[in-house]
Amino acid sequence: MMIVDSQVHIWAADSPDRPWPPGQAARAHRPVPLTAEGLLHEMDAAGVSRAVLVPPSWEGDRNDVVLAAAQRYPDRFAAMGRLSLKAPESRDTLLPLARTPGMLGFRFTFHTEAQQKLLTEGTAEWLWPAAEAAGVALMIHAPHSLSLVDAIATRHPALRLIIDHLGIARSARDHAAFAHLRELVALARRPNVAVKASALPDYSSEPYPFPILHDYIRQVHDAFGPRRMFWGSDMSRGSHSYRQIVTLFTEELTWLSEDDKTWIMGRALCEWLNWSSPSASPRRAKEGSGHGLA
Repeated sequence: MMIVDSQVHIWAADSPDRPWPPGQAARAHRPVPLTAEGLLHEMDAAGVSRAVLVPPSWEGDRNDVVLAAAQRYPDRFAAMGRLSLKAPESRDTLLPLARTPGMLGFRFTFHTEAQQKLLTEGTAEWLWPAAEAAGVALMIHAPHSLSLVDAIATRHPALRLIIDHLGIARSARDHAAFAHLRELVALARRPNVAVKASALPDYSSEPYPFPILHDYIRQVHDAFGPRRMFWGSDMSRGSHSYRQIVTLFTEELTWLSEDDKTWIMGRALCEWLNWSSPSASPRRAKEGSGHGLA
């Protein structure tokens, strides 16, 4: 099967020519930046064919590194970009940036108190109709605001939304990490909502194969199905091997069928984001580009 990672960060060093926002250096996942070429090496070792590149927040609202990688290695990488929801110019930038070669959509985070206000105080309200009208998919990390996500998905039924990390809060572990599961599973009734089963080993205090996660993953699978559940690693932040994050799904979840794995490990994500197969003809790519929304 083609294995496609739904989230990996790459970045460049903090430098005078390309400075990060003040105070962000301590937030980087690694002391040395993970480059496109370094990631390709790790992907090849883990058996990962493709990856969606997400700019890390500690660099600010930049897309240059991920777009350069996606354009240099179009068969291996594509990007979900960043935009400032507060900047007035973002409203004019969204569509042309979304049409840039290598860009598949955008990712926004709402997990901090300040970011949650972007949802509750209306700052983000312009985004949903704009992305819906443009056919732009969005990844969102909003672990404390799933009810608001439900309302957004209801108001904008053609807007493709992907919930990051199964909606888990960053500091949660084990059973506490899934205290919100009922609220997450309820979102499955919205056909325009999918989930990223990403970074999951980081939410377990157990060693591989992280048995405490298995039943929760199955409940999400049973709700959303394999075509709206996308495997991912977020491997730069984790303490587990890249290969183990892969084999958690491909070898340890024995209740998954081979067809399930094909969808979850890559095919479903590519179809949802309209990321055609590198070997597909233009006609076949067009025929297989639908995301299944009514």
